[in-house]
Parts: sequence; structure tokens; C-alpha cells
Amino acid sequence: MTISVLIVDDQAMIRAGFGALLDAQPDIEVVGEAGDGQEGIELCAAHRPDVVLMDVRMPVLDGLEATRRLMAPPPGTGHRPRVLMLTTFDIDDYVYDALAAGASGFLLKDAPPADLIQAVRVVAAGEALLSPRVTRRLIEGFVRSRPPARPAEGRLHGLTPRETEVLVQIARGRSNAEIAGELFLAEQTVKTHVSRILDKISARDRAQAIVFAYESGLVKAGDPDRTGGA
Repeated sequence: MTISVLIVDDQAMIRAGFGALLDAQPDIEVVGEAGDGQEGIELCAAHRPDVVLMDVRMPVLDGLEATRRLMAPPPGTGHRPRVLMLTTFDIDDYVYDALAAGASGFLLKDAPPADLIQAVRVVAAGEALLSPRVTRRLIEGFVRSRPPARPAEGRLHGLTPRETEVLVQIARGRSNAEIAGELFLAEQTVKTHVSRILDKISARDRAQAIVFAYESGLVKAGDPDRTGGA
């Protein structure tokens, strides 16, 4: 199955470089390029890509607002692509907001080419965030300065004790295999728990689950990590 990708960035050289790299992969096809968020939304409606590479700072419409709009399509369209934010560390606050808005992860613009290719595949599959431990540090840094936005009681309290344990591990940036080792479970059992957790807390993917775990107060910035993660 070919993964269709739309690249949204106001720098033509970035678009060209990423496009050439991704198009060279047998399982990835770049279906369009846009120079701002508004054009990106329009091309997304036309091409319905699986993954959108979205820059944060752009003219006309920035990546954050474009992501919000892509995650809330007009009734009847039904298409919500996976959004992978392109960023640098000096705009982390925007990335946190983008994750909260529905982006599936982020990628540093100076990441090695192999990381970009793998990121597209991971996000398209709806699997773990790219560089989840970096994402955890990113989220922690901003949740520290924001009071928890407590969710509806049912969303958190509807989890079983085991599901709550798994959600904590997700928030710590661990993969299914690492969670299985930590909690002495089969990896397939962890996958089942993760699927149920996402359904119960109305999260689209692990990125949303991590944000939920911190904003609900289930996990707090600076909590000890017994296994030595990030």
C-alpha cells in the first residue's frame, strides 16, 4: 500500500528536498506541495493524503490553525489525515498546541533523511510517536506552566486499573514492547489495552493520549520514572 503525502512549508527548498527524498521511496508518493496553511487545506481536500508534513510558521495561515481545521473537517467529508509537524526547538510551544489540536507527532527539520522516511511510515500506521521521549520532555515543559484541564470524570475514571497503568507508560514515551516488559504483559495484550484506552478517552492516537495523560493530571511533569526513561 502506497502512503500519500502532502508537504506544507513556506520554504521552497524544504519542499523540494523532502519531496524528492520521499518520492524516491517505493511505498511513498508525494501528491502535492503547498506554501502556506490555507493552500495546504485546499490541496488536502483535493488529494486526501494519508500524511501531511506541516510547518509551524507560515504566511496566510500558520501550521497550528491549519492543523486544527484539518482535524475538524466539514460535515460529510470524513477525511482527517495524519499530521506530522515540522519544527525547531525554538517554537516548542506551538508544537505542544499542535499535538493538543490533533497532530500525530513532530519532526525536527534538521533530522536525518532516514528519520523523515520512518516518521512518515510510523505516523501513517497510527503507531507510536516519532521520538516519543523527546515528545515527553516537550510536553512536560509546557504542562508545568499550565494548570491541569481536568477532563470529564468518565473519560479518566472509565479506565480499568490496568488500562490506567498502560496510559501512564504511554505518557512516559514507551513503546508497546517496553510497556510489555515493564508490566510483565504480552505485547499483543498491551496493543489491546492501548486500543481500548484510545477509545475510552476519545483519543485518535498515542500523541493525543500523552497530552490527555498530562492535562488530566494523571501524569505530572517531573514524576519519577523508575525505568530510567526520559
